[in-house]
Parts: sequence; C-alpha cells; structure tokens
Amino acid sequence: MADWSGFYPCTCIAVDAQAYGGNNDRRQSEIQHDLPRILSRAARGTGLDRSQWHIQPKGDEELAVHPMDGTEPRLVDDFVRHLVSELREYNGLRVPTARMRLRAAIHHGPVELADNGFAGSTVVTTARLLSSRHLYDALTAHADADLALLLSDDVYRSTVAGGHTTLSTEDFRSVAVREKEYEAAAWLQVPGHEMRSSGAHGPAPAPPHTPAVEGPGDGSAVRHDYRAEQISVNNFAAPVDLRGGVVGFGSAGG
Repeated sequence: MADWSGFYPCTCIAVDAQAYGGNNDRRQSEIQHDLPRILSRAARGTGLDRSQWHIQPKGDEELAVHPMDGTEPRLVDDFVRHLVSELREYNGLRVPTARMRLRAAIHHGPVELADNGFAGSTVVTTARLLSSRHLYDALTAHADADLALLLSDDVYRSTVAGGHTTLSTEDFRSVAVREKEYEAAAWLQVPGHEMRSSGAHGPAPAPPHTPAVEGPGDGSAVRHDYRAEQISVNNFAAPVDLRGGVVGFGSAGG
C-alpha cells in the first residue's frame, strides 16, 4: 500500500447492500462474507489490485480508497461492469428474497488516513452520495437491477463526459443530491437500463404520443402518434428464410 502523509489525491468507491436490515442473522452474516469476495472478483476481472486499496469495512458496507493513479476510468467503467456480472451470477443461484443488490458511489479528491479510518470532505461526500434517495428509488423502479451507481459531477466529467470510458453520456441521468449539509449535482446510472438524460446534454426524447405535423404543402399530414390497435404482430417459433420475399407494414386508417 502507498505510504501516505497528509492529504493525498484519491478515488473513493463506496458500496452498500440494499435492504440488509430486513434479513435474518444468518443471511446478514452471509452478506458480510460474500460482499468483499464479490468485489475482489470484480477487481481481478478488471485487472485492478485490491490489495493496494485501503479498505474500511462496515458490515454490509465498504469504503475503498486508493491514490489516483490513472485507473479511475477503469474503475468507473470496467470494474462496475464486472461487478454487475458478478452480482448477476451470484443472484442467479439464489431465490429472489436472497438476492444481493448494491448501491454504489464514486468520488475523488484529497483524503487523509486517520487513526480511525479516513478523514476529509471527499470521504464525507462519498458517504452522502451513497445515502442519496436517488439510489434507493432507482433500485425500486428497476426491480431486476442488481446495482445502482452515482458518480459525483467531478468524476463524471473527468471520465465519462471526458471520453475516457466506453460509456455514453446517455447511460447517465443528472440528479440533484441533497443529503444533510451536502447539496450538489451527481450522475445516476443503472447498468443495463436506459437513463433519460436532461440538463447538460439536452432534453429527454419526446414521448411517443406526438401530434401530427403538416406535410410538404399539399394538405397532407405525417402522423407520429402510436395506435396499438392497428399494429399487426407476427410471432415466429422457428427460423424464417425471407430471402427474396417482401414484408410490408400498414394500417387501414392510413
């Protein structure tokens, strides 16, 4: 591990198991046993060495801190991707009530190793992001999701918006986090689920029920409204060879 003296530029990633308190004693013990192993496997899959991270465990939570060494884009991108994969495999072997679902937050800034953990506003900010209602709501809204992530605005702009990951800005949604004394913008991602972006990257896409617009001066109109009752659906139970064939779509109402 790095030999720190004073405050040092670091990346902080915090994770917390959702609904931990609702589990019985045995399940809580299992989560505490399995969580660090899932995180370690995700790190190994990414090529990151967690033995070089300073880790502060807390039951169903973990705060990992490591000096900024150029791997932050891989943490935001590859590590999260591998973590989602590990969670999917883990949860696939369990009944729904025994799933492990995680909230996660990533921030960076100066951190100091203190006598009882870590000191500095960077650590406090990471904790506030992790406690944000946006993460709870995201897991509630996406019942099949195993992970919800918040990036601080600084991390988002220096990694995703800066083009240093394979992620798109459309994978995130801007949210306002207000927790205790902390108030700032952050960026929400639920891997595998579409986020409707707003604010810095333009308005969200228009809803499907769009009014008709006038045609090219001939009195006609091009309609964009959605009419489910006039849609014809064909379901194929086996491969279909359509080479040389013509497939048409239309409706009696134009």
